[in-house]
Amino acid sequence: MLSEALAALAAAGGTAVVQVASTDAWAEFRNRVARLIARGSRERELVELQRLDRTAALLTAECDEAAEIGQVAAWQAHFEALLDRLQGAERDSAIAELRALVEGSTARNRDGGGNLTGNVFHGPTAVQTGSDSRQDNHFGHSA
Repeated sequence: MLSEALAALAAAGGTAVVQVASTDAWAEFRNRVARLIARGSRERELVELQRLDRTAALLTAECDEAAEIGQVAAWQAHFEALLDRLQGAERDSAIAELRALVEGSTARNRDGGGNLTGNVFHGPTAVQTGSDSRQDNHFGHSA
């Protein structure tokens, strides 16, 4: 049985998987999650990559709250099972890795994340995302 803090970390991990699945950070994030769960097994890593790809495909195809909630719960349970079966230094390492994944995903969401979806533009368009960005626009003829 996991402590309340570890159960909360697993829940945050499940949420992170769902939140990052539709972002530019997905490729790196999914690789890190697969390595975390595989714990050095290349075969297991490939299985986890396929599972993560199915999650992303499902969330893309069924862009609704029920699908998101289901995937958060599934990944929470998956992370809980991982943490529950590990012991000692290996468990501590997995906790640190999962915490880093969660913190990285929340920092990305807080900073804007670079997501731009569901927009329609008519005419010339410029899009700028991120923090500490600067844009100088000059229209017309320069003197």
